[in-house]
Amino acid sequence: MSEQSAPRPIAVTMGDPAGVGPEVAARAWAARREHKLPPFVAIGDIAAIEAVWDGPVSRIGDMDEAVRAFDAALPVWHLEDSGPLEPGKPTPAGATCALHALETGIGLTRTQASAALVTGPVSKHALHGIGYTHPGQTEFIAERCGVTATNAVMMLAGPSLRVVPLTVHIPLSEVPERLTSDLIVAKARMVARGLQRDFGIAEPRLAVAGLNPHAGESGQLGGEEIRIIAPAVEQLAAEGIAIDGPLAADALFAPGIRDQYDALLCCYHDQALAPFKALHFHDGVNLTLGLPIIRTSPDHGTAFNIAGKGKADPGPTIAAIAMAARMATARERSCAPAK
Repeated sequence: MSEQSAPRPIAVTMGDPAGVGPEVAARAWAARREHKLPPFVAIGDIAAIEAVWDGPVSRIGDMDEAVRAFDAALPVWHLEDSGPLEPGKPTPAGATCALHALETGIGLTRTQASAALVTGPVSKHALHGIGYTHPGQTEFIAERCGVTATNAVMMLAGPSLRVVPLTVHIPLSEVPERLTSDLIVAKARMVARGLQRDFGIAEPRLAVAGLNPHAGESGQLGGEEIRIIAPAVEQLAAEGIAIDGPLAADALFAPGIRDQYDALLCCYHDQALAPFKALHFHDGVNLTLGLPIIRTSPDHGTAFNIAGKGKADPGPTIAAIAMAARMATARERSCAPAK
């Protein structure tokens, strides 16, 4: 086997050591055979896993060692002691460890020592307390990869639905002002390219939801569809992207309609995430398109309230690892020279 085709493990950051990240990483390893997971390595404070799990752990120092250890024990890339650990109670030292784990995971993946990056949940409040200024992990990863935050597109993906919120964490009152034709065009291009490169979909088909009820009812219920969305759709179609819209959001998610599309572009956060989580609360994956690396994340937070109680569901982490592996394979195939 050539060096290029040798297996590379997936880097899984634990996130905040006081959250559920260490537990779900360990429980994902325990379910590795059932879900046919590829080798992965947990990155962070090894004590965070040992505090919530009594399974086998192997402290490793390089990624080849992680592959060799994976069958018998959970490989852990130990970074530092994050101080006294109590599940459910975040600390500045724990936030620092989570940030260092993220830095390490990005570095391992950018240098291709890792096939993909799966990021565990962090506490934004705890990170901001140690001077972190980014809105979330996505913006930090994009910056470290040399990509502007506007070119990093958040997608939520599950077995039956993929959605992209065109605007994300802003008040609903600001959506009409922030939603522009240029924004729709730029993100739709990234989504189409990402579906081709990371999902192996040769001719992706997209749909854009209207902002207003009934997609504006020909201007009677709002003019954003006519002024903003329709011109963007026309431009994208002229570029050869298969895209429909604006479509009424109340019907777009019905099975017979959503099944026609590879991804649905939505005008605001809850328009995308409310139906998505209704369908894929336990197996939905948050991923980032437009990066030079593969990055996925379980679609949940730190869940400090159940950390250390054995109640955390590893399903979203398992789904994120499995999807990262599929995306890495698809990207390798898309980048392989034609024979």
